[in-house]
Amino acid sequence: MKFLEYTQLNRINDFLSHVNLGERTIKGCLEAYSCKHTGLDKRLSLSLEHEILDQLGRSSDTDSPSPAENLISRSSRKTLIYLVLTLYHMYPDYDFSAVKAHQFFIDETWDSFVQLFDSYMREASKEWIEANGGSSLLEDLYKALDEVVKLSECEIYSYNPDCDADPFLQRGAIWSFNYFFYNRKLKCVVSLRFCCLSNLVADEYLTDELDFEEDGEIFDNMDI
Repeated sequence: MKFLEYTQLNRINDFLSHVNLGERTIKGCLEAYSCKHTGLDKRLSLSLEHEILDQLGRSSDTDSPSPAENLISRSSRKTLIYLVLTLYHMYPDYDFSAVKAHQFFIDETWDSFVQLFDSYMREASKEWIEANGGSSLLEDLYKALDEVVKLSECEIYSYNPDCDADPFLQRGAIWSFNYFFYNRKLKCVVSLRFCCLSNLVADEYLTDELDFEEDGEIFDNMDI
């Protein structure tokens, strides 16, 4: 897959890179990728397909239903593979080989995404309005996504990994959301991740680090 540079996304990315809300900080990022495979993607996609088929062979009727419709169909397996490959490109140092199909959920409408975004990004949206002369963050996000992947033609997926296997979570994370807007016709996917971090936890971590370094300097000067 190839990273695609879009100026429509840059302004929102610049804003979401760090929204300080006092005790909390909102961070987010939009990334667009072409679904055209590179050499590495081809090898990885074959490996992923074998793993998916193996999981299907071992799955029981009580397993969670797959978000990618019916994974027995090749088109649905390709969708899941594209989403996992996107994760690999977003976090090249992280191993997503253990990702399961049921960790992806398909959202039927843009409205369901809007409800969640409004709930969790309300304060950040206020900061955007002040910085951009009354323009709505959600409206600008819609316009940017629509220009890149044509939202009316998109399937919208969310990714909900286990907490102990979530590369999106950072120290002090309060919540984290990960969405994918996938257009089959354009063979393009846009990832949107946004999270909320506690500044209090981050400050405590930095203080602990400084205390540890100071203790180390004291012991360095001691004869043992």
